[in-house]
Amino acid sequence: MVRQPGFFDVEERLRELSAKGDDLERIAVLVDFAMFRAELEQAVLRADGAKGGRPAFDHVLMLKILLLQAMHGLSDERCEYLIKDRLSFMRFLGLGLADPVPDANTIWAFREALKRAGAVERLFAQFDATLRAAGYLAMGGQIVDATIVAAPKQRNTEAARAAIKAGQIPEGWAAKPAKLRQKDRDARWTVKFSKARPREDGAPQVDLAVPAFGYKNHIAIDRRHGLIRGWTASHAAAHDGARLAEVIDADNTAADVWADTAYRSAKNQAWLAERGLVSRIHRRKPPGRPMAARTRQANARKSAVRSAVEHVFAQQKGPMALVVRTIGIARARVKIGLANLAYNLKRFVWLSSKAAPA
Repeated sequence: MVRQPGFFDVEERLRELSAKGDDLERIAVLVDFAMFRAELEQAVLRADGAKGGRPAFDHVLMLKILLLQAMHGLSDERCEYLIKDRLSFMRFLGLGLADPVPDANTIWAFREALKRAGAVERLFAQFDATLRAAGYLAMGGQIVDATIVAAPKQRNTEAARAAIKAGQIPEGWAAKPAKLRQKDRDARWTVKFSKARPREDGAPQVDLAVPAFGYKNHIAIDRRHGLIRGWTASHAAAHDGARLAEVIDADNTAADVWADTAYRSAKNQAWLAERGLVSRIHRRKPPGRPMAARTRQANARKSAVRSAVEHVFAQQKGPMALVVRTIGIARARVKIGLANLAYNLKRFVWLSSKAAPA
């Protein structure tokens, strides 16, 4: 006979989770999520309840659910299920076993409301201000990079792809609204390059061209703390260098800016110089000539610094399983922005466990 768990059984299990190290518990202790309430209530308007009906779920609770999604790469349906299933999720949200849990439609509707209000950027800025007030100033210069965020692949004809690229609705799609709703006309195909494994015969490595479909997360992190300080989102084929000005943090206490060759252009060099920023952007190999040894060594020194940004992308694509399952750039921006906020929450907890802020 299986015994029904009681209150003290749950408490004992939660104590065991704490002893093992529950990251969500540490986030809940260190972060005062009430800081977001005013912005959330302004972005997501609610009825006054005078007409009756089930009370709406708390704004801060709903934001914490979206952050749970971002930290674990969950769909709305999977998130609803795991909140009901996992004690660590319930504790993070402040829910008991008998408390109602928002369903998948409620989660979707709240995220849509944030999208319409353009609130994610302000929520990110709110937490960044809190980080700075806590002593985690943007220091040591900044590192800029971008990564592709995958979206469900679209199988379109050549004519349809050409129309989408031209900003038009492909012929026949407008007459099929259900199909049109399921077609992402903002995401793009692109090619990403990666190094092949070394060949056993000693032949030189070559770049592998891998097609990818989706969006891009463009970020700038500070060198001192590794926190995301600026970000934007675009389709996957967008040029990285064109987003430099959108992600640069003007409040970093150092002037140095590191980035790869995609960001090196006369326009960007001039833009940085006008603002007193020092370009540490990689130099390109001269066409048709070998790269000078001095340039190669300088690029290697820059790479040693610039590689820190890969930690962010490794976290987001690994444990956080960041993908875009929604349709359109506006929704993709919300998903990417929440992932960047979630990363900073997790990074803040890690920094707090290591040392006091500088």
